[in-house]
Amino acid sequence: MRGGIRLVDENLRAAMRFFGEASASGDVQADGPVQLIYSGLDYGVFNIALLTRPVASERDLSEIIAGCGRYYRERSVRWSFWICDDLLEPPARRNNREVFTDAGLRVISRAPGMLAPALSVPSRLLPEIECRPVDDAASRSAFTGLTVTCFDIPIGVARAIYERESAWNGSYRGFVGFVKSTPVAIVALVRAGGALGVYSLGTLPEYRHKGYGEALLRAASALYRNDSRDPSVPQSAGQEPMVLESTEAGYRLYRRIGFQDVTNFTVYLTR
Repeated sequence: MRGGIRLVDENLRAAMRFFGEASASGDVQADGPVQLIYSGLDYGVFNIALLTRPVASERDLSEIIAGCGRYYRERSVRWSFWICDDLLEPPARRNNREVFTDAGLRVISRAPGMLAPALSVPSRLLPEIECRPVDDAASRSAFTGLTVTCFDIPIGVARAIYERESAWNGSYRGFVGFVKSTPVAIVALVRAGGALGVYSLGTLPEYRHKGYGEALLRAASALYRNDSRDPSVPQSAGQEPMVLESTEAGYRLYRRIGFQDVTNFTVYLTR
């Protein structure tokens, strides 16, 4: 696997563990060819399967999907499979969509996996935004509310994941951007696999297209790198590349600030 693809893929798998560890009833299974993340909730996009190594054949892929299906059926929940296209060898990739369809999954999104060796210099004057880490009940509540609005996630699901204090004790760290004491944007960052991953970057509709998302991302990444909770992180970690999986809405922003496509993820969801 090429270096950029590996960085994106490993960081994503580390980040998605958050959803299995955030609630008191979740679970993470990382053995074998697939990593299974159960959030403890019946919400398909938070119950996740991710390949941990390349798949050689269509038959192997079909068997992996069937194993995932058994795992989640035992828990009576819907689930999703995030496939890094570059982890499918040509024989497995050729008809992979049909394999997923036959197993009862449908495509819900395609997300470019992107990498930036460093963020580019801002191309415009950015608005002022106050960046606060998610580290108390008020900031967890703000992160939850913005997640609901920005990503259309049910409030009960968001509260079960994001409002638990214990959810934020690991490498997955959240930040809220405030404008005149109003929370307007969020982002989460994860240091793993030799890269700093960007997740859940979202802005309230009335504040979009004004530079607040970019301003928060720059402020949060600087704050995270200067205040790591992990004492084992080397001082050179501030120079590690940044990675993300882009939404369609965010793609132009990410390209403008220095991210380039290195792979692609297809996300399938059970019907």
